[in-house]
Amino acid sequence: MKILLASPRGFCAGVNMAIETLETAIRLHGTPIYVYHEIVHNKHVVDRFVREGVVFVDSVEEVPEGAVLLYSAHGVAPLVRRVSAERRLRAIDATCPLVTKVHLEAIKYAKADYRIVLIGHEGHDEVIGTMGQAPEAFTLVDSAEEVDALQFGPDDKLAYLTQTTLSVDDASKIIQRLKERFPQIVGPPKDDICYATQNRQEAVRLLSDEADIVIVLGSQNSSNSQRLAELARDGGIAAHLIDGAGEIDPGWFKGHETVLITAGASAPESVVQESVEWLKSRYAATVEERTIREEDVYFPLPKELRAAAAAVQLPMA
Repeated sequence: MKILLASPRGFCAGVNMAIETLETAIRLHGTPIYVYHEIVHNKHVVDRFVREGVVFVDSVEEVPEGAVLLYSAHGVAPLVRRVSAERRLRAIDATCPLVTKVHLEAIKYAKADYRIVLIGHEGHDEVIGTMGQAPEAFTLVDSAEEVDALQFGPDDKLAYLTQTTLSVDDASKIIQRLKERFPQIVGPPKDDICYATQNRQEAVRLLSDEADIVIVLGSQNSSNSQRLAELARDGGIAAHLIDGAGEIDPGWFKGHETVLITAGASAPESVVQESVEWLKSRYAATVEERTIREEDVYFPLPKELRAAAAAVQLPMA
């Protein structure tokens, strides 16, 4: 067996920032610390923080008044911020700056009286937070067929935005259909789909032709991880999205395959290496690292946390 280890893979800058933010908040404030929704969509990361005393909630009302509440990397609606303030919560915002970019675009278009078509997956934390910036302005679609059902006319002021973790190819098809149906529609000057999502998809697209099977490390509720597995399957390659080595099924292999391994943007490198070792120990697999693109993006911790850490001379995570 030969393993092709795709790079870039795993944590993106936004995930790194969110995790470091929570780690620093724990060192500053102790536990319990509350987090609105999962800090990132990964079981291993969430379980680790639960063991450390972090409490994940789906409602601000679950948080005791005056407690520390951290907003996850996926962002929140203004209503969540208002309720947090009313409950005198000490809020720390770990929203990925690339998600904040979409929020600011939404606010700009809504103030200019545009109707906004958001391309994304219903119920995803990021989509809920983005639509919450201007609920009355948004219409959500996730396919070209849903675009065909839109009732806008040629005189409507229309803009589109996208969830940051979509399939680049799928989003492009939907955007193209929007422009065909509504030539007046405008979009952001720079793509909303984040650099890490695009880079990981590019690696799978370029490397999966050399593989017999693709293993994607990531959780089932991770949108960008799901897209990596779908991308491989769309190319006719068997692909499996798993949380770790414990979910690998020996029945997937005959023993002589070339296996492409990658990881979604919220999956820790430790689960990648555990899976590699699992295959090496059972199939004497060799490993070839294949780097498609270098990444050097870094997002600093939230300003309020940097200031608090500096005040007590706490080293950064």
